[in-house]
Amino acid sequence: SIEIMRGTLRTLVSRSACAYPLVRGSLRRKPSAIRALQPLLDVPGMISLGGGMPNAQTFPISSIELTLKDKNSPNPIKVKINENETKAALQYSASHGLPSLTAHLRALQTTVHGVSFSDNDLIVTNGSQDGLAKAFEMLLEPHVDTLLVETPTYSGSLAFLGPASINLQGVRTDEHGMIPADLRSVLDGWEAANPGRKKPRVLYTIPTGSNPSGGSLSEARKHEIYELAVLHDLIILEDDPYYYLDFGSGLSPSLLSIDERAQGSRVLRFDSFSKLLSAGIRVGFVTGPPELVSRIELHTQATMLHTSGVSQAVVSKMFDHWGGVQGFLSHTEDVTGFYRERRDAMVAAVELHLGEMVEYVVPKAGMFLWMKLKGVEDSNYLIMEKVRGFEKERRGDKGCLRISVSSPIIPLFRLALLVAIAVNSGTVLSAICPIPSELALIFAGS
Repeated sequence: SIEIMRGTLRTLVSRSACAYPLVRGSLRRKPSAIRALQPLLDVPGMISLGGGMPNAQTFPISSIELTLKDKNSPNPIKVKINENETKAALQYSASHGLPSLTAHLRALQTTVHGVSFSDNDLIVTNGSQDGLAKAFEMLLEPHVDTLLVETPTYSGSLAFLGPASINLQGVRTDEHGMIPADLRSVLDGWEAANPGRKKPRVLYTIPTGSNPSGGSLSEARKHEIYELAVLHDLIILEDDPYYYLDFGSGLSPSLLSIDERAQGSRVLRFDSFSKLLSAGIRVGFVTGPPELVSRIELHTQATMLHTSGVSQAVVSKMFDHWGGVQGFLSHTEDVTGFYRERRDAMVAAVELHLGEMVEYVVPKAGMFLWMKLKGVEDSNYLIMEKVRGFEKERRGDKGCLRISVSSPIIPLFRLALLVAIAVNSGTVLSAICPIPSELALIFAGS
């Protein structure tokens, strides 16, 4: 079907009960003629003269050896990416990912989220941020569309959405994540509150250990939000890089798994290895309806061709070494235990050094402790002017701050003194920049 809104041509690509509002620029994307030849190179016995691929004999790297930590021994483990695997990693490869890695990722999504790949697809991205940017571009028309976001939300996404001129509609949150009642209120009252503006069709959420608030959606809230998405025909962008860093008794069902059981095809999920394997390796992946994943693949073909083959080969080899999905999940449990200890140390330090000067809720997942400074109206001045090494994050009319803490004790003691000073001169700070004062402490430091 065709939809015309303020002179913007859009096509709704239909599948099941859900329609995907793809913007004109995304619809114009066509497969690269060269990239279309890539699958033929995997045909046994095929010798291609048309792909423009450099001869691997000229590559100076013959193999790659990884030195992995062994939690059961002080001695490291040597794992080799052999010559053929290295050759494949160094060469141009399929835009959706190296076959060895995508096989592991499909097994992971099926095991953890119950995903059937007869109805879904997957693509490896240059970190989840890359996938998010491509999804925003695919679904949101500048100056026309409104994206539903949590308040507060991830500054990295805002860095893309702001220059892209995407309208944002905040939905309130608490320690349990997005508040379904507020989402319902926004959607039910949209026409009355926003005459002439197009109703939102896309919802963006960070459901586990949200950055920066640290809030996590309960299973009950996930079901409520999903039901609202069905009622109002929303596409859900589930950005979940902290999913495995859950300090509870087990992993919560994802929105993707809820969607899979409902056969709704309205959730696009973004996963990342940045918090689990390496941030610099830049490997993430997107899972969801083929109609949407294929558009992200076309975007990838036209921009970066594919995610680094070497990075993908490293991740794939780690899965091989661990024996597949179960070994990877065992590794995530170790990482979660590490961050649980860091969280507990951070909370103890806050209680010791900040005490009654702050309000906070102990996070159930992730890497962030979100706090409100009592009596301080301008956290921007407190952090940007008084403390080095702090990062400011703006969200509308709120000044939110995130502190990178390498030691859970000494920086907080320093901060406690600054808070005490700021409380005593709050009116002066308020006059400089009247922004509500909240901050998020990162307890990932060593």
